[in-house]
Amino acid sequence: MDANNPILLMAGTQEHDLTRLDEYRAVGGYKALERARALEPQAVMDEISAATLRGRGGAGFPMGRKASLLAKGTGKPTYLVINADESEPGAFKDRDVLRMTPHRLIEGCLITAHGIGSKSVFIYIRGEYAHEFDVMRDALEDARTAGLLGGVTIVLHRGAGAYICGEETALLESLEGQRGQPRPRPPFPPVNGLYGAPTQINNVSTIALVPKIIELGAAEFSKIGVPSAPGTAVFSLSGNVAEPGNYERQLGTTLRELIYDVAGGIAGGRELKAVIPGGSSVPVLTPAEIDTPMDYDSIQAAGSFFGSAAIIVVDDRCCMVQLALRAEQFYMHESCGKCTPCRVGTRWLVQLLTKIEEGRGDRSDLDLLEGVCDRMLGKSLCALGDFAVYPVASYLEKYRGEFEAHVDGHGCPFGGASSIEGTFAPSDQHAPNLAETVHA
Repeated sequence: MDANNPILLMAGTQEHDLTRLDEYRAVGGYKALERARALEPQAVMDEISAATLRGRGGAGFPMGRKASLLAKGTGKPTYLVINADESEPGAFKDRDVLRMTPHRLIEGCLITAHGIGSKSVFIYIRGEYAHEFDVMRDALEDARTAGLLGGVTIVLHRGAGAYICGEETALLESLEGQRGQPRPRPPFPPVNGLYGAPTQINNVSTIALVPKIIELGAAEFSKIGVPSAPGTAVFSLSGNVAEPGNYERQLGTTLRELIYDVAGGIAGGRELKAVIPGGSSVPVLTPAEIDTPMDYDSIQAAGSFFGSAAIIVVDDRCCMVQLALRAEQFYMHESCGKCTPCRVGTRWLVQLLTKIEEGRGDRSDLDLLEGVCDRMLGKSLCALGDFAVYPVASYLEKYRGEFEAHVDGHGCPFGGASSIEGTFAPSDQHAPNLAETVHA
């Protein structure tokens, strides 16, 4: 393993076809499972806790601490649920884990199931990931035939294309056959989750790192990355970079390094205008902030969130009002409608942004835009309401001059030349052709 560029999640994928069981075993696959099953369950979870493995799905909550919250002595089974409903715009890291190293995810599931005393695992896969579902199904059948499951049942469940089902309680509702809408909390899933039983929910990339923790040991794993967030992450770089794609790097790697050294800089030699560091739902950063390390605490201190490690790069051709409108149309479309702040607020934001973009707005509309954001933030049933606010509020704060130019000039100052002119979500007509290979 290269100390300067350690590869954990995607180790071996460049040299081997790790969808095949024999190839995965050739690089040491399932040896960590053997080692884990020789340990007491609590010892396994102690090792994961000592490694400070933080959730790679967005919130960054430590996996070991989450497991410690599982209710004991309920008389009900304990379930493990894997969130593979990767629907955040700009995110495509889990897709490569599913399609290139499915056995690493399965091994992580089996180790975790042993650690928390679960006999039932559910992997909830985004409905659009048809090929990835097939890869996982074949790998699971190979593992089952080889007798690796050890009495654990793993169920693959395909979603139906709803962004809201990435929210953990909406995911549970969908798994139970209900409409995918968030549940009021408390109670929380570790106490009352799937079928009313204690449930551990983790992201694909989190669980797929578990075998590496058992293989390396918590002490060695903790040497990678930063003390507050050890290990690596697969960063999805998209937008106006020369070489978009997935790149696995240590946590703590700066945005500047990821954009310019790893992804080849801004495509066409253009000027960097903005960086959205964690998928479309997080606050934007300016070029002056790209020396920020990509780890949970550093990004939060800079005023944004690590999110799904989906770095969207925006060059100087892009109208920020159009970008805000595109994001907001997506969140309005994906709102489940269960709570009023999100259901009504997203529609208000779309209407206001449309008015401003079309040159029909005035300065009071900018204040109203801020007011709607304030009335939505922290008041919805789940985080989607906040996700809908962050792009609009942060673009307005950091690029207010562009919003004012729309108002004062009675139209978009780009005059139809913006790089996203006429492309509004939900639409895939102008989706970028992202690289599908993982770059080590």
